[in-house]
Amino acid sequence: MNKKLFSKNFMMVVIGQIISLFGNAALRFALPLYLLNLTGSSALYGTVTACAFLPAILLSPVGGIVADRVNKRNVMVVLDFFTAAVILLFLLFMNSANLIILLTVTLMLLYGIAGAYQPSVQASIPALVNQEHFMAANSVINTISSFASFMGPVLGGVLYSAYGLKTVLWVCTVCFVVSAVMEIFIKIPFHKRDSDGSIWRVVKADFKESIRFIWKDKPVIGKSLLVICRINLFLSAMILVALPYLITEVLNLGAAEANRLYGFANGALAAGGLAGGICAGIFANKLSIQKSGNLIIASAVCVFPMGAALILCSSGMINYFVITICCFLIMAFSTIFTVQMMSFIQAETPQSFIGKVIAVILTIAMCAQPLGNALYGILFEICKGFEYVVVLFSGVASLLTAVSARNIYKDF
Repeated sequence: MNKKLFSKNFMMVVIGQIISLFGNAALRFALPLYLLNLTGSSALYGTVTACAFLPAILLSPVGGIVADRVNKRNVMVVLDFFTAAVILLFLLFMNSANLIILLTVTLMLLYGIAGAYQPSVQASIPALVNQEHFMAANSVINTISSFASFMGPVLGGVLYSAYGLKTVLWVCTVCFVVSAVMEIFIKIPFHKRDSDGSIWRVVKADFKESIRFIWKDKPVIGKSLLVICRINLFLSAMILVALPYLITEVLNLGAAEANRLYGFANGALAAGGLAGGICAGIFANKLSIQKSGNLIIASAVCVFPMGAALILCSSGMINYFVITICCFLIMAFSTIFTVQMMSFIQAETPQSFIGKVIAVILTIAMCAQPLGNALYGILFEICKGFEYVVVLFSGVASLLTAVSARNIYKDF
């Protein structure tokens, strides 16, 4: 089979990711924003988004195990069709059910599906391209993901502001159906594995195998996971809660204008990921794992101008631009780090269980996210009028984590 970087099947995976991730990004933008517009509560927003992460944490290992034992193409097709069905059910009940409960359940399903979906995408890369192309292939996947995440919130914000939530939902439904139909024609090499005993025994054995590999065979991966968990807790969660809350509820930009500007800010966040993905691809041969810690430090440093602007400047628009630029830079640095780590893991992990190893890594990395979302939702609620305190706390905690992490990669 042709395993060049830009083979037909790899490109079809990429195109499917563009369509599917566009819909996903628009949904993750519109549904939480709809909740925030209705309630104005950062605590409720943080709690609901925290709950939404729980199924992703639980289902990501399952997705990895399935990715190793079932044709990865079939996993992608089924989950895209299922996502479309979830959106249609939300549309059916949104005018008759308790909206907060319905939003929470819908977001939980969507995040759970995404958690089960991504291991199949990442695990398909070694099956479709040669090892020397892993860094470039991951760069392409991350760049496409960031591009879709860039366009999703921007177009989602325009549609949401002009036509309301229902239009966004119908557009996303079409995206997932088109993606699923296209993915039917992808050919990914698959060799069925024999399994002994019940599904729970298989899950337990695979999970133990993955944990042993991560913590004993490759301890540097385990140490990296602890760093990522702390960064997710102190930095990623702050951005996810602060960006919508500050822009739509704190900066006095006007309701309709704030929603549109939040869409552009979310797009800028994704554009940072796009820039980081492109840089990772261009400089693939010059980026070494030993220098990964410096990228995390750079991300943490970018938090401090956000806090300083909130203290020193009363202009909503100036604060908006500072926050947006800083988020762009944070995302760019963190994306390069992510590409490096994923390429390293794929190169060091045997293909026979790469799916479940990636799934366990994603699961552990995500564990801190819901805790962080809930934490920052409460902190912003407590510190009304002094939001800069929460932002600066995030910067200090992230920088301390990043400095301690740099030593992990120096001698590897």
